Amino acid sequence: MSDCGDGRQLSRRVNRIDRVFAELRQRGEVALVPFLTLGDPDVSTTLELMRRVAEAGADLIELGVPFSDPTADGPVLQHSLEVGLRAGATLPRALETVQEFRRLSETPVVLYGYYNPIFRYGVEAFARDAARAGVDGLLVVDLPPDEAQELLRWSRPAGLHFVCLLAPTSGPDRVRVVLQHAAGFIYYVSVTGVTGVKPIQPWEVRPAIMSLREQTCLPIGVGFGISTTEQAAAVAEFADAVVVGSAIMRLVDQHRGTAGLGGEVAEFVRRLKRAILEVRQAKAV
Repeated sequence: MSDCGDGRQLSRRVNRIDRVFAELRQRGEVALVPFLTLGDPDVSTTLELMRRVAEAGADLIELGVPFSDPTADGPVLQHSLEVGLRAGATLPRALETVQEFRRLSETPVVLYGYYNPIFRYGVEAFARDAARAGVDGLLVVDLPPDEAQELLRWSRPAGLHFVCLLAPTSGPDRVRVVLQHAAGFIYYVSVTGVTGVKPIQPWEVRPAIMSLREQTCLPIGVGFGISTTEQAAAVAEFADAVVVGSAIMRLVDQHRGTAGLGGEVAEFVRRLKRAILEVRQAKAV
């Protein structure tokens, strides 16, 4: 079994991700992880949406940092990232937004994005500033863990967890590499391809999660292709976290510019949380 990543041992503070998963595990619950794109529809509304989803039941928040060449994201998130770029959402604005959010909430925040903005910012400065802002984890989708030495050199001592991706196409060698470097939780991509295009088939994903459980003590989150409460509940039967992205940003797109945007997103998150709570409570009876 993996030692859960040496990033955890090098952290100077108790990471909020660890604390939340420990609390959820004690209660027999599963984490709900909504994804929000910074700057869609604008940066101040993203901050308000972060507050609303935290109050509605989000256990962690993935904050997407807009990037001009998002290779892992499907059409919904690509459009959302373009809106964010036009709204002036950048990596520095992401750190400012998390810093503002920390005045409102202790809900863990994972920055989701690509390596180029981090490289341009300066890796050492980024790790320092992200930790100071209150970021808890990094999910850099185009940076494999075995090529992340420069980022890990600075992010681990700063207490930032490097969240790694695994997919149905990941062979045993890739799984071993990921488990050596990952911290916080493992993000299992449930379908091949980009986000928000193919619906998840939970019965196909379950065996892979069961196999991973035998190799790591890290929590395992499942994302890509989860857009309904029924799908979230089905995944909650075997995963430690349910990640929902495109379905939320589709709601943002539908209600962009309306007074009801925050309420619509919060209500959807509330229904997702209720669904994954009910399925675990039913198993406990």
